Amino acid sequence: MLSSPEWLIWQLADSAFPGGGFAHSQGLEATWQLGEIAGEGGLVDFLRAALRQSARGSLPFVLAALDGVELAEVDQACDLFLSSEIANRASRATGRGYLAACGRSLELPAIAAIVSRMKDDKLPGHWATIFGAIGRALDLSRLETARLFLFVSLRGMVSAAVRLGIIGPIRGQAIQFQTYALAEPLTDRALDWTIDDAAQVAPFIELSQRTHDRLYSKLFLS
Repeated sequence: MLSSPEWLIWQLADSAFPGGGFAHSQGLEATWQLGEIAGEGGLVDFLRAALRQSARGSLPFVLAALDGVELAEVDQACDLFLSSEIANRASRATGRGYLAACGRSLELPAIAAIVSRMKDDKLPGHWATIFGAIGRALDLSRLETARLFLFVSLRGMVSAAVRLGIIGPIRGQAIQFQTYALAEPLTDRALDWTIDDAAQVAPFIELSQRTHDRLYSKLFLS
């Protein structure tokens, strides 16, 4: 293992890392097509709500897996929490894609063990569970893992907004920078949460996302 985890953090945070998250908009595309995002201001509101949901609805599972809670227990709890078929499907696809990318590119025994465990036990492999398990395999701290997870989530949504034509790339970067003011306190609060604290705090986004499969045309899988 490297003497400093920052090299790994930068690699995992890089948009070039083929984790599979860019195939999903986290409900942004459906919400946009439903006419519920009014320009840049509406996008900012969406990103803030979605970031809160990532923190409250996903980080408890991320940190549980990072802390060494039984992997099957965390993954099954996450599976039950994600009651929306589309959100559940997206979480599984992103988690498996991320695990495959880490397994093939980092080539570490600890990650290979996670790959084998997921395959042998036929676990769902949800995004939050896999992210936390990978963080544990790479010996990342709780704060590093929580920050990285929210950064990757936010970066993916901003990228989706750019590709949908809601904003341009420069404005996207400006909005992402401004949103860090919300991300940091959310990260600090999440460090005290357990799986029992997981909650749905952005129900409208979930309702919008449920319509994704019925969209006439779409760029993303969810």
